Amino acid sequence: MSHDGALRGRTCSRGIRPRSRARRPAVLFTAGVLTLASLAGLTGCGSGDEEQGPARPVPRDIAAAGRAGVGDGGSLRWAVDSVPSTLNAFQADADATTGRVAQAVLPSMFTLDERGRPQANPAYLESAEVVEREPKQVVLYKLHQQAVWSDGREIGAPDFVAQWRALAGKDSKYWTARNAGYERIEKIERGDGDLQVRVTFAKPYADWRALFSPLYPKDVTGTPDAFNEGARTQLKNTAGPFRVKAVDAKSAAVTLERNPRWWGSPAKLDTLVLSAVPRGRRPAALAAGTLDLAEVDTAGAERITRAHQDAGTAGGQPLTHGPGADTTPSAALKSWALAYGSDEEQAEVHQAARLRARQAVTAYAAQQKALRGFAVRKSLEPAYTQLAMNGESGPLADERVRRAVARALDRRELAETVLKPLGLPAHPVGSHLALAGQGAYADGSGALGGQDTEEALGLLADAGWTRGGARKPAAPKDAAGQPAERENGKEKKSEGEESKDAAKAGTGGVNGAASPEAAGRAPAEKSAADEPSNEGLYIVGDDKPAAEAGGGADGTRVLAPAAHGIKLPADAEKAAPEKAVPEKAVPGAYAPMGTAAPAAKGSASPAAGASAAAPASGPLAKDGRPLTLRFVLPAGPGSEALRTVGEKIVRMLDKVGITTEITKVPDESYFKDHIAAGDYDLALYSWPGTAYPATDGRPIYAKPRPAADGSLLVEQNYTRVGTDHIDQLFDQAAAELDEKAGNELVRQADARIWATAGSIPLYQRPQLVAARANVANAGAFGFATPRFEDIGFSGKGSR
Repeated sequence: MSHDGALRGRTCSRGIRPRSRARRPAVLFTAGVLTLASLAGLTGCGSGDEEQGPARPVPRDIAAAGRAGVGDGGSLRWAVDSVPSTLNAFQADADATTGRVAQAVLPSMFTLDERGRPQANPAYLESAEVVEREPKQVVLYKLHQQAVWSDGREIGAPDFVAQWRALAGKDSKYWTARNAGYERIEKIERGDGDLQVRVTFAKPYADWRALFSPLYPKDVTGTPDAFNEGARTQLKNTAGPFRVKAVDAKSAAVTLERNPRWWGSPAKLDTLVLSAVPRGRRPAALAAGTLDLAEVDTAGAERITRAHQDAGTAGGQPLTHGPGADTTPSAALKSWALAYGSDEEQAEVHQAARLRARQAVTAYAAQQKALRGFAVRKSLEPAYTQLAMNGESGPLADERVRRAVARALDRRELAETVLKPLGLPAHPVGSHLALAGQGAYADGSGALGGQDTEEALGLLADAGWTRGGARKPAAPKDAAGQPAERENGKEKKSEGEESKDAAKAGTGGVNGAASPEAAGRAPAEKSAADEPSNEGLYIVGDDKPAAEAGGGADGTRVLAPAAHGIKLPADAEKAAPEKAVPEKAVPGAYAPMGTAAPAAKGSASPAAGASAAAPASGPLAKDGRPLTLRFVLPAGPGSEALRTVGEKIVRMLDKVGITTEITKVPDESYFKDHIAAGDYDLALYSWPGTAYPATDGRPIYAKPRPAADGSLLVEQNYTRVGTDHIDQLFDQAAAELDEKAGNELVRQADARIWATAGSIPLYQRPQLVAARANVANAGAFGFATPRFEDIGFSGKGSR
């Protein structure tokens, strides 16, 4: 199972309250150590392909065909994850299926091309452009002359006005989930004719193309009641190549039918059925003929690939995969002996088991034969997987430790683990805010640096984490060499010492410096200085092999919380040591990025010096506390590739002496109870790509702010790391109407996000879609918006 940031926007837990702001559609950090001058050269200031680095966009794979080669008629059944609870894409419970329906039945002023760039939609627009910049930004929309709603009314200014008022955020009666950009509009008015709409902005807005996509009719957005409840299970008025025929929760399907009032090229299909089918059941549904198109996981894609390979084997040969394929000859002989032995009761049981096994083998073989009629279409999904680090407290509150974790990772190896077996380009993602091919993309990872064990160890030593730190400090002794007297847990001082301490009172310690204890208090006690924050959404992981479950030589321990985790055997839980209680840390005056801890020449202690030059041969610690990070992972099925990535990350951290404590939790509680609540140190999750990074990226990386009631406003920044400067760069980019200058500001923001080491992008996710061999113009779309009117079955005859 992949976890994409399903809970976007308003999540609230443990006193942490996100702000109601712009929300990144789907489903960081403390001030960087680097100076502005050193960052300036790492923001991708060039232009053209050299900014992209080795990464290149992967084309869509949709079996493209001209309309003349696509038959008229037929019904295509397309798998989705769920039947939507609302058809209003601007409500909090809207999901991916809501968005797919909206694309097929409603106007979108702009769509995305293969490279994730917005393009004016000629079906609805003759043009759309900024016609004035001073004194205020004005955008003029010229609408298509034939664009009408299904009731015959022209699409026009009243629809734009109603949607703006519903999403402007000024009327709390509208239950809106995202309103980014609409709050910047000052007024909307009719232009020189009925087909012109003038939108005036109160302040400049670079991402104006994101607005009015989709556009709902005024009868949906005109009143709070209509907005909140009127478009949950029906849309009476539409304006796309399809219209909504039925939303049937009982049959778990949404049926769309050809729109007779569509003025463009008519839809090739009679109906498009969006069927809710769990991903694990999709290969069987494809084989049974109840689906024509379905996104599948790696295991599902592998089944189809094997089906084609098996077609070339000699007839009658048993399959080398599937049920019973791993049964050894000795096991088969034993099963036969028990089934036909003298013990009649045992024989009956084993005969029934053998019958079930034969039936499973037969059914699987039939499915594999049917799957030969499908092809796997693949591209890169517009989403990337990242490792998130919770910078609110514990060791990861220290930016140096987060940097060390990042420098321990071989991102290329992780990308190759997932993408190379699929035949897809395996380049690490170089940006938090854009993907390869987009105008704002540049590889900003140089602001942090690549994999370097020596640098990682140096950063950890500089933060006080060394092999020598595994020993607790020796108890203080008096002048006679005896343990000093203690009062209330503290060493009893002589009268002279007490008088000296009294003279220092109020100075904060020696030379006026704050004591380590004071420096270790909660981050909330810090001043306005930037703080780190990270977090994530999940996607990976599993524990170590059984032999290592109790805590192997690699330092990994697998635990499970009583409330949410999977219960481990009693002996495994007893073998797992108690997790050390993390201390909160405050970033201090750090050396430049990657600087190793200074070691005096000829020093007799190798802990800080020698460990920085060679891989750690054991776990690191500080003041007797081991450096242990809690790696929270989902326990559900379907995350095999992600588990592999998680295990590789564990081994990479082992090499620098960082112990990981894997906690597996149920899928349903993973995000809400752990990621959003901040109950984790490390996590893997994905963020979707966007054509509008200045708008959609800001709530994800905005610096958390304290509220009047003591809660923390985190918006979508579940890592809880951010800086004022990053916020300022986002604000500047959102107001910059020059596209080239705006992209440069986005790259600068990304370089500073990298420098804070709150989240580490790993790889762009694969997109694998099983399609019936004759399905045309559908498959792995990548960033591109589907042209629903062109989807169909190739050949003169329809399915």
